[in-house]
Order: sequence, then C-alpha cells, then structure tokens
Amino acid sequence: MISKKIFNINICLIIFFGMIVSCNSPKESADFILFNARIYTVDSAFSMATALAVKDGRFLSVGSDEEILSRFSSENKLDAQQKPVFPAFMDGHCHFLGMGENRLRYADLNNCRSFDEVLQRLQQHAKDHPSEWILGRGWDQNLWQTTTFPTNEALNQLFPNQKVALTRIDGHAGLVSDAVLQWVGFNEKTTIKGGIIMKDVQGKPTGIVLDKAYEIIQNKIPPLTRSEKEAALLEAQKICFAAGLSGVTDAGLDLNDILLIDSMQKHNLLKIKCNIMMNSDEATMNYFMEKGAIHQERLSVRSVKLYADGALGSRGAKLLEPYSDAPTTTGLMVAENEDYLRICQKAYEADFQVCTHAIGDAAVRTMLQLYASVLQGKNDCRWRIEHAQVVHPDDFVLFSQFSIIPSIQSTHATSDMFWADKRLGTERLKSAYAQRQLLQQNGWLINGTDFPIEKVNPLHTFYAAVARQNEWEQPPSGFQTENALTREEALRSITIWVAKGYFEEQRKGSIEKGKEADFVILSEDLMTTELSKILSAKVLHLFVSGEEVFSH
Repeated sequence: MISKKIFNINICLIIFFGMIVSCNSPKESADFILFNARIYTVDSAFSMATALAVKDGRFLSVGSDEEILSRFSSENKLDAQQKPVFPAFMDGHCHFLGMGENRLRYADLNNCRSFDEVLQRLQQHAKDHPSEWILGRGWDQNLWQTTTFPTNEALNQLFPNQKVALTRIDGHAGLVSDAVLQWVGFNEKTTIKGGIIMKDVQGKPTGIVLDKAYEIIQNKIPPLTRSEKEAALLEAQKICFAAGLSGVTDAGLDLNDILLIDSMQKHNLLKIKCNIMMNSDEATMNYFMEKGAIHQERLSVRSVKLYADGALGSRGAKLLEPYSDAPTTTGLMVAENEDYLRICQKAYEADFQVCTHAIGDAAVRTMLQLYASVLQGKNDCRWRIEHAQVVHPDDFVLFSQFSIIPSIQSTHATSDMFWADKRLGTERLKSAYAQRQLLQQNGWLINGTDFPIEKVNPLHTFYAAVARQNEWEQPPSGFQTENALTREEALRSITIWVAKGYFEEQRKGSIEKGKEADFVILSEDLMTTELSKILSAKVLHLFVSGEEVFSH
C-alpha cells in the first residue's frame, strides 16, 4: 500500500511537471494583437481592457496586456501607446449611395450665406462640369439674410433653356428652372398629391417644389450608369472609413442599387458594412418579401423605409397646429393612412422591420398610432421612427407602450436650433429634439447623421449629443441641455445601439470575444477629454473585420 508521504510527493511532482508543460506550451496563433491601449469595450458593463487579439476577422480574446501577450502570438502587433480604442462607429441613418452620387455630379451648395453665393457656385460648377443638367445640393435659405424661399428667375436668366435642379439641404425641397417645370409638365393648374408646387400671386410656379412634387422631378433626372454608381459607392466608402465608420444604414434604396452593393461586396470591392432599408416600391418589396431578408457579414436587408411627411426647414413637416411663422399651413403628409397601414401589415407578416421618416408632431403621432394598431403592445420588432424631431408631450409614452425605437440625429438639433423656434414657437419647441426624453422610453435609441444632409462625422454626432452645441461651440450654454446624453449613452448610440437597431448586437457594436473585429483608434479619449477637444480628435486607425482599412 502506497504510503501517504509517497502519495503527496507524487501529487507535487504531477503539479510541478504540469507547470513546466504549461509554461512551455506553444501560444495560440492570432492574426493581429493590439496592446498598451485604453479599450472601451462598450459591453453591458462598459468594462475596460488594454489588449485584444484577432483571428479570422473576429475578436479572439480581450483582456490585459499580460493575459493577451502570454496566451497569443502574432507577427502583426500594434503598440497603441495608450491611445483610446472604441468599437468602430456606425451611422444609424444616412444616405450612403446618395452622398457618393453627390460627390460625382452635384455642385456643393452647403453653407452658402446668400442666394448670390449659390449662383456663383453654380456658374463655376457648370463651367467645370458641362452637362444637359445643372445639379446642386445643400442650399438653406435659413442661413441667408432674407430667409424666404428664392424664385427661379435668376436661374432662367443665367442658364436659359437649361435644366437646373437644386436640392435643398433636407432633400425634401428643390428649386428648379422653368425648363424643368415645362419638361415635366408642371404649370399653373398642376397639383400633386403629397407635394406642393409653390406659385406666385399670379398663379405662376416660382420654381420651388416640395416632397412628392420634387420626387417626380428627381426621378426624371438621368440616373448614373452602373460604373458611375460603383465609383460613387467607392468614393462614399473612402469618406466613411476616414471618419471611423465601419458600417452605415442607408435609409432607402431601390432593388437594383441593393443588388449592386451586394455584388460589389461579394467581389471584395466594397468592404464597408451596410444595413439597408428598402424603398417601399412594389418591385423592391415584392423581391425581398418573396426571397426573405438578407443577413450577411457585410450586408443586412430586413427593413422597409416609409416617408410620412417633409422637413421642418421647408415647412413640409406635418404639424398638429399651424407653423408659428406660416399660420396658413401645417405641412403635409406624403401618403394616405391606408397606404401606410397596408405596407406595415405586409412587412409585419413577412417579419420585416418598418422605419418611417416622421418629423412633425402630427406625422409622428400618425405613425405611432398606425404602428400600434399592427404591433398590439410590447414586442421585439424594433420598428423605428426616423428623426422624431417634434413629438407632442402626450405621445412620448407610445414609444414605450409599443416598443417603438427613435432613430435620431443629434446634429439636426444643433443645425436647426437657430431657427426652429420661429417654425414651432417657444412652447412647442420644448418637446422638439427631446433626445433624452426619447431615450427614457425604451432605454436606448439610434443615432446617425442623415449625411449628406449633415457632415459625415460621428464625432460631431457624439459632441452634439453631449454638449448640445454645434461644431463652432454655439450656443455657449448649449441648446436645451436637459435633453443632452451622457458620454456613455452617446457612445452607445453610435456603436452597440446602432447594431441593435437592426438586430445585430450579438455580432457587432462592442469589443467582445467572438464578435466581428471592428474597432477604431482615436487621438483623443472621448470619455475623458475636454468637450472642446472632441471635435479635433483624429481617426488614427480603423479596422473592419480585423483588416486595417484606414490609417492616418
């Protein structure tokens, strides 16, 4: 019989030799190791780490330098030199293809301080890019000394008999030349359901067209060729990567554009991750309702985009009471309730998400009530109200009662704040851009930029959400700061909550083992630096599925 003393010696020897084997065992191979960093994982506990390992495009492990460097080996290591690391940013609502198209053929009219400046830029653009159409985007009469809508008289004089179409910054209004009006057949007697053709006192169209009326014109502008669209998408991707974006949510595309993105991604030409809302036209909807949603690493298509109303800046947003600065109008709804309900029911039965542009309090209420009639209480369908800029105080609770998610743009508040009170009045403004109040309904919300309406910069989104100031740090005391988000909430709103907004929070949006390795390294720590330094932060490195796609 083995003595107790010998038994104890054998146990010690086993432990000793086990330790030797363990110390000499080969390290697990990783494709990439990052260490000496300040990593904000944005997991449920908002925990911190200093190192991570990546393999096959996913996070292999996240932990301390000692843990990661002792367990894993890689030929590709990066010393972060204590720089902050975050999950790669995602834009929860934008127009990705549209921005690329704008870069190719539209005159940039953003931040023009007068209509004369608009005309000057147009003349230069027409000289540099001669074409049958003269196109521009970004003008905003609210920035001019005279804030009334312009007429097309100067366009007709400068560009006689040429087709000129200038899209307002919100995308819901345009100024077009007489040549365009005549070409599409708009005259003194024309009326458009869901749109407006503005006319002078004699009844002659002024060139300003809103919503459905402008949509008709836009649909007649010759589309880009396939090769031009490919170039537009690649240009848009380049801009997004430089901004630290690994993914975007394109708020409304037709079937052919979705299939083009799918093809480019499969050929590894387009590496950015796209969540796409399909437009509600019959061809696009029927295709996906029959084939089902798309769930791929770089492409998700499982939602339908609707438009309830126009925009506040062009007085197309539908309000419950008249505009304070235009008491004869309350804006307009783009379609009938029956049309919205039919599409919502079809999407619900096919297990598709519905995302509706609704800015005015009447439009928001209408869509909340229509959603409620389909959803019938608490749910996990994650139907969304895009923008939700003006909400009647009685209607906030509907977001919670029917699990409806607000998809907001923090920079819209800081862009509109200098004139929104003129549209809404002091009392109604209190429940406009109420992002904290919206957050409280379900405990999370989605943030984006709506680019190209706003700049492609998630740091501006973060800053506007927290400081409630624009990029020039105005106003000094902030705009309605009771609706500011905390830094943690703002970060979640451009990372994990965007992923949750399209049912992919288990795959992306945080730095956790097994998730897709999308992360960004910045020059400034968004969580600790002075607010004023956030806007000057630089994207140093961006990784998408473990591949470095941008470095500064």
